[in-house]
Amino acid sequence: MRYLNILLFLAKGFETMEASVFVDVMGWARNDFDCDVNVITCGLSKTAVSTFGVPVTVDTLLNEVKIEDYDALAIPGGFEEYGFYDEAFSEEVSELIRGVNSQHKPIASVCVAALALAHSGILTGKKATIYHLNGGNRQKQLGEYGVEVINEPIVQTDNIITSYCPQTAPGVAFSLLSILVGEEKMSEVRTAMGY
Repeated sequence: MRYLNILLFLAKGFETMEASVFVDVMGWARNDFDCDVNVITCGLSKTAVSTFGVPVTVDTLLNEVKIEDYDALAIPGGFEEYGFYDEAFSEEVSELIRGVNSQHKPIASVCVAALALAHSGILTGKKATIYHLNGGNRQKQLGEYGVEVINEPIVQTDNIITSYCPQTAPGVAFSLLSILVGEEKMSEVRTAMGY
């Protein structure tokens, strides 16, 4: 049996809530519903410190990742003042995103992680969404990358999922699970988790 491996990239300043939903949704799917999904955390350094200072020891370093070993990529958003864009906009992360996209594997992002996708170039000319509050500043920023910004909670274009705030994170994780194991199995997991 081969697991479907999801690479969960944790940039410095990531939001813990947006990251943890992937671990929990896929954990429920694997543990209670025999779905062969596995989450592997990844970072630029062995410890990724989240927004609000929660340290997480990652499973693997980005420079050790071989894209062919993974079936999907998930990227939670984060806060600028905690250094999120320092790593999310790095060339190493852009290369990872472009590499996964070139193999047409699913890429799931939450909130402002859409900017990392846009910065890599994979969203140019495509529909996507991003954090929509605070005067739409992030939407304007996303649009500057040549993205067609859609003001909806979750937007899926081809293999790419984007969303517009932390509240959407579970929906993004369920959307990714649906792509990997099918709508029927995903619905069972979602119901069991009370959604």
